[in-house]
Amino acid sequence: MKLDQNDKNRIVSIVASRYFSEQGWKWIDLNSEVTKIHKAYDDLKDQYAAYPYMSRDWYVSNSATKSIHMCENWDDLSGLVEFLDAYGEHFDFLVKDAKKSLCIASTDGYLTPEQKTAISAARRSRYNVFVFRVEVPDDIEFELMQIGGGL
Repeated sequence: MKLDQNDKNRIVSIVASRYFSEQGWKWIDLNSEVTKIHKAYDDLKDQYAAYPYMSRDWYVSNSATKSIHMCENWDDLSGLVEFLDAYGEHFDFLVKDAKKSLCIASTDGYLTPEQKTAISAARRSRYNVFVFRVEVPDDIEFELMQIGGGL
């Protein structure tokens, strides 16, 4: 069976996420879950607006959504949201081990000019950046086995 590019991209995403998990890293798939970061940001803004006697940093560091945005303080979170608004579409994962990193998952390692610009911006914002490349074949073998039964 011939694999199209969407199939290959999903395979790369699966391999990358499994690698991050096996390393014990926190990670979020920006392609499918970036809205969770935005929702966490908006919720924390609303909490602070309703109860301003606590600092914004306190709300961020004690939030239930901390595992999603991986930020320790308000400046870190608002900077992340601003960065993702500007360049998030060029990255596939937000990853945290000792430091926060952005990851591009790829089948060929080729970077577009837009991705190169986004990488430069990420590095200026003090994010580590890496490309996770997986060789995925163009064709995949499979076998359909029939198990008898039924009427």
